[in-house]
Amino acid sequence: MSKVELTASDGHKLSAHVAEPEGTPRGGIVVVQEIFGVNSHIRSVADGYAADGYLAIAPAIFDRVERGYETGYTPPDIQKGMEFVGKLNFDDVLKDVTAAVDYVKGAGKVALVGFCYGGTVAWVAAGRANGLAAVVAYYGGNIPNFISETPKVPVLLHFGEQDQHPSPDKAREVVAAHPGVQAHFYNAGHGFNCDQRGSYEPLSAKLARERTLEFFRTHVG
Repeated sequence: MSKVELTASDGHKLSAHVAEPEGTPRGGIVVVQEIFGVNSHIRSVADGYAADGYLAIAPAIFDRVERGYETGYTPPDIQKGMEFVGKLNFDDVLKDVTAAVDYVKGAGKVALVGFCYGGTVAWVAAGRANGLAAVVAYYGGNIPNFISETPKVPVLLHFGEQDQHPSPDKAREVVAAHPGVQAHFYNAGHGFNCDQRGSYEPLSAKLARERTLEFFRTHVG
């Protein structure tokens, strides 16, 4: 595990957490953060994919607003994270994502997985970014606002039945509009993958991760 500096196509420099596998990588995985920065949870997610054989990288998307930002999950933390999101635009975020893709592409095919805010980024990247072989999005709250996006690569979506961001109804509208997209719904709420949040649901998290790894094995290696 190490910290590196990436340079986006517009010259913006951002940090990223890199986790290297033992032996030859199966491919690359870009992990896109929630609204809480590249915190210990996101770093652990990247480390987990490295343990599964992938060269994993988690770019600090919020470096465009505040360098090195990471936090916990209190209501003030959530409010500040949402303010940060409001200061970003997807064109810039995708430049940062692309810089991360470029960093790991020497490992082979590259997939992207995003959580919460990163889940929406992942969905948008599936249609607009280059260099990806597959995309996985966990409970991307604003995905329904981008229902008209057309993914260029295979996509797997994970949603919670008790989530309200997005609601199951809105999530199902997205799935219905994109028959080629794989989607699963879990008996869980928003953030069910994060073992540091009260909404953590271990059975759903385990099943979603198994499905994600199977998806990566199919489309990345």
